[in-house]
Amino acid sequence: MERLQTTAAGVGTPRRALVALCITQITSWGVLYYAFPVALASITEDTGWSAPAATAAFSAGLVVSALAGIPIGHWLDRWGPRRVMTGGSLLAVPATVGIALAPTYAWFVVAWLVAGVAMAAVFYQAAFAALTRWYGDRRVQAITAVTLVAGLASTVFAPLTHALLERLDWRTTYLVLAGVLAVVTVPLHALALTPPWTPAAEPPAHHRGRRLPAEARTPGFVLLSAALTLTAFGMYAASLTLIPLLTSRGLSAGLAATTFGLLGAGQLLGRLGYAPLTARTTATGRTMSIVAASAVSVALLAALTGPPALLVAAAIATGAVRGAGTLLQATVVADRWGTARYGTLAGWFSAPITAAAALAPWGGTALAELTGSHPAMFWWLAALVGVAVALAAISSRTR
Repeated sequence: MERLQTTAAGVGTPRRALVALCITQITSWGVLYYAFPVALASITEDTGWSAPAATAAFSAGLVVSALAGIPIGHWLDRWGPRRVMTGGSLLAVPATVGIALAPTYAWFVVAWLVAGVAMAAVFYQAAFAALTRWYGDRRVQAITAVTLVAGLASTVFAPLTHALLERLDWRTTYLVLAGVLAVVTVPLHALALTPPWTPAAEPPAHHRGRRLPAEARTPGFVLLSAALTLTAFGMYAASLTLIPLLTSRGLSAGLAATTFGLLGAGQLLGRLGYAPLTARTTATGRTMSIVAASAVSVALLAALTGPPALLVAAAIATGAVRGAGTLLQATVVADRWGTARYGTLAGWFSAPITAAAALAPWGGTALAELTGSHPAMFWWLAALVGVAVALAAISSRTR
């Protein structure tokens, strides 16, 4: 039955919706995520809030997006992406305006919390749910296309935000970005996400009174989610502390920053390589390969002291593994538990992973201070992802 459902879903693939999602993902990520690090210095200079305090508000929004992803996943299964993602866009606009106009730090935090709810409805999880159901057996190609385009969000919106800040203050810059969200994402979500959507079948009667789906209570589900949570924390913490690691190895600040940018290019390579990987491996095989490669890449960064070219190559390889990991997270639920209730299951599966990614900037910095150096911190991160390898191996033997 599952095979018939996914095959039927792949007939008459909704290309207009795919193009729309490519555009709305790059815009949503650009405004709600990548604009903040560019604007942070201007925010702190104008308001007097410390950088850690402002970043804490942003991170709190990301944690809320992880928690909100659970009910939103259920709503996606029930009502489809058009209603959910349009509603998320409509919420994102006033949330961004609230960030811009926040008169106090408390209001700034509240605005980011509201933005977190909107993120859960417009970021990858919602787009992946739509594409998984619409494209069926061809979902990997569709999801890869969206992540390749969305991977350019920082390339587009970081310089755009910087250019706006050179002419406007940060509050006006965020108002302009809110206008971009309103003009681009709201109409595209409302008018282009129109392919037919059949509500997911209700769970068996003896499971309906339980908030947690039966699949999400199985050891395999829990262990695999835990494995990817540890992997996400390790990879995000390593990526976001790469510059101080490289400068401690003797690289100039300029070369370290350039290498950080190349890590992003590596992510695109990893995403391009994921589809060929799926053709040559089983779901278990590629899960183990990507999680193990994550541990190895972080350990290499911890171990290598030079030459600079080798450090740069290791950083690019880390980016490639991280890029493949994004697609693994997007597809592993459907691969293991089917597509019929993808939104609901992905919401529960991804919540701790998203929370770990949100906490990684703080966690990596705190761990570096605790261990006394960035190389030591990278060894601890490699060990953490090594635990994830073991968890993934155990999960593959359980249901």
